[in-house]
Amino acid sequence: MKSKTVQLKADAQGDLAFLQITDTHLFADRQKDLLGIKTVQSFEAVVAHASKYKQCHAVLSTGDLSQDHSAQSYLDFSKHIKTLQLPCYWLPGNHDMQSVMLPSLLSEGLAQTTVIESDHWQVVLLDSQVEGVPHGLLSPSQLAFLRKTLTNKPQKNTLICVHHHVLPVGSAWLDQHILKNADELLSLIKPFSNVKAVLSGHVHQAGDKLQDGVRFITTPSTCVQFKPNSDDFALDSVAPGYRYLKLSAQGEIETVVERIDKDAFSVDADATGY
Repeated sequence: MKSKTVQLKADAQGDLAFLQITDTHLFADRQKDLLGIKTVQSFEAVVAHASKYKQCHAVLSTGDLSQDHSAQSYLDFSKHIKTLQLPCYWLPGNHDMQSVMLPSLLSEGLAQTTVIESDHWQVVLLDSQVEGVPHGLLSPSQLAFLRKTLTNKPQKNTLICVHHHVLPVGSAWLDQHILKNADELLSLIKPFSNVKAVLSGHVHQAGDKLQDGVRFITTPSTCVQFKPNSDDFALDSVAPGYRYLKLSAQGEIETVVERIDKDAFSVDADATGY
């Protein structure tokens, strides 16, 4: 696997700041809803809310950008994310169709990137998609690429981005769709003290767990939220959101989850799946 690396200039203190905007689940039809929420409209509301962060360096979009696999949904994603006037780095989720996603995003100038590199940090974007199924898997080439990247830059603090969650979140129906070879990933990163965190989407809920010195962070969707610690499919009533992260030159991560107005959108409380 060939690295597609971009350089990102940190601020005067050597810090980097990102917005994680994930799991947008867009349709070509802006009136179409997912479980009661019109996803294009909730995405627009999240982007408008996130525009208050004026000092960010880039957006990280960790998969499930589209729900209907349409070129228009990816074009709409590009159009609205560009209003933040920041570079956007993305990776695929289980709902994305890469044969449509890649040319659509490339046509809008959102280049495919595997490593974001700065003075003190590198951000590695991995592809955990298994076409046609909801669970994730990192291929041997993805794992080899990660190992090589970590080995080549041991002095750089590292944030790993991957769509699927690595550690169970305590919801049985979601955890069956976890990264299936999470143990391989955990074994791979264990010797590398420069790995500070793994950032995911997929679970439509906020989480931040520390294991063996590494933080495993998950982030709300810009549309529907899944209820935490629920064995069966269940929706949460909390509002759509996103995450702000600051990566300090000293290797620390400060992060906060932001949400839009809780009354702006409401889910279909009777939904039993999607």
